[in-house]
Amino acid sequence: MKNLLLLSVVVASLFSAELKAQKVHPGIVNTISEIREFVSIPNDANDMDDMKDNLIWLKKAFAKRGFSIMELPTSNVPLFFANGKIKEDRPTVLFYMHFDGQAVDPSKWEQANPYKVVIKEASDEGWTPIEEQELNENIDLNWRLFGRSVSDDKGPIVMFLNAWDELKAKGITPSFNVKVILDGEEEKSSKPLPEAVNKYRELFEADLLVINDGPVHASGKPTLVYGCRGITTLSLTSYGPIKPQHSGHFGNYAPNPGLTLAHALSSLKDQEGKVVVPGFYDGIEMTSEIQAVLDAVPENEQALKDRLQIAATDKVASSYQGSLQYPSLNIRGLSSGWTGEKARTIIPEKATAEIDIRLVPETPGQRQKDLIKDYLRSKGYYITTEEPDREMRMTHKNIIKVEEGSVTDAFRTSMNSEEAEWARETLKTAFNEAPVEIRIMGGTVPIAPFINTLEVPAIIIPMVNPDNNQHSPNENISLERVNYGLQVFEALLSSSLTGI
Repeated sequence: MKNLLLLSVVVASLFSAELKAQKVHPGIVNTISEIREFVSIPNDANDMDDMKDNLIWLKKAFAKRGFSIMELPTSNVPLFFANGKIKEDRPTVLFYMHFDGQAVDPSKWEQANPYKVVIKEASDEGWTPIEEQELNENIDLNWRLFGRSVSDDKGPIVMFLNAWDELKAKGITPSFNVKVILDGEEEKSSKPLPEAVNKYRELFEADLLVINDGPVHASGKPTLVYGCRGITTLSLTSYGPIKPQHSGHFGNYAPNPGLTLAHALSSLKDQEGKVVVPGFYDGIEMTSEIQAVLDAVPENEQALKDRLQIAATDKVASSYQGSLQYPSLNIRGLSSGWTGEKARTIIPEKATAEIDIRLVPETPGQRQKDLIKDYLRSKGYYITTEEPDREMRMTHKNIIKVEEGSVTDAFRTSMNSEEAEWARETLKTAFNEAPVEIRIMGGTVPIAPFINTLEVPAIIIPMVNPDNNQHSPNENISLERVNYGLQVFEALLSSSLTGI
């Protein structure tokens, strides 16, 4: 943990010269205060009371700014919807963010309460809390706010609100209608979202969807992302003896499910990390035009290797950006028997592998799962969806039970569209430099139902620092990124949507 903290200090120092040159946004102090207030409300999506408390805060915050607000019931956590209608004949931009967060284990954090924001500065020891009065006396954009959801995604929500306040103070009215949808189950794959989009379709209609989630490019430059990969999952379980058996008595006799599963898993990829399942990459075309877009991203491949501490990379593509254009097959967890001090000399009764498959628009989730199942059958594995009973176990060897997860689709918006040009020129004008443009990012935002159902183009405009520890202990956001987010929202909301 200390090494990770020291790494983030080093990353912060790389941008220190740039930070000193930036103008501090007039709304930053109030933004920090409001982030602290909002983060103080726990937001584990598994706790409905948490979600209700967050919805109460959101209603007050948006109503105070003059938005019409609605709580939209779903099959679980309600969606929050706000409408800042300007005029009937103007275009509409729908902003998407989420207010739920990953669960916390306070024992893993460098502060007593992950929901109580702590302001810290970089030091030789990592990150050191600063005195409260220093915030009122001076603002150092190198400081960071530490707390659950400061970056993912409560910080950006508060930045939006305070940028709106600044426009109002300047007497500026957006040239387009503004709608905001805030998701309370993004960290749980937003399972109620597809049904909700159909149900509230008329409310959500817009000309453009802007998603404000995730980190900017590692370079720290203004960033636009035109798509994100989807995701689906598989759980594979292999079986040995009906109960764990003594490895001395039954080694060389009773098949070990760990080895059965290991052989199955290793058959899915070659030594260079490429999936060998026939058809897994079908539909993907890498043209010279696409390659030029990928090459334009200022990626430092050696720095990525250093950060990950790896000597070589998988060879699905020749670069990091190239690798994101393909579906991935990842073993996210393995279990069988006991390990460490609890290890026992036994042949386990079963072994399980949890797999996630990242998707691109050309590779539908169900197709990818079916290809894997068919391939394992061709290799002699008996595939079932049920827990094997005595008859199945006595009849078949190499049994693998497959449990399928839901599918979150990928999306990708054309980088040559009018919407892309608007976003590109807005950021370029605001920051005096062309933004980094990413064709598709590796992570998943469960927003495809909006895009597919509403038939609306979507662009991701991320704001937070790349080393923000989202989903992990010591999640943070730099004040430089808070400052940046305020400027981005103000630029977007004060720009024209001519032509869209």
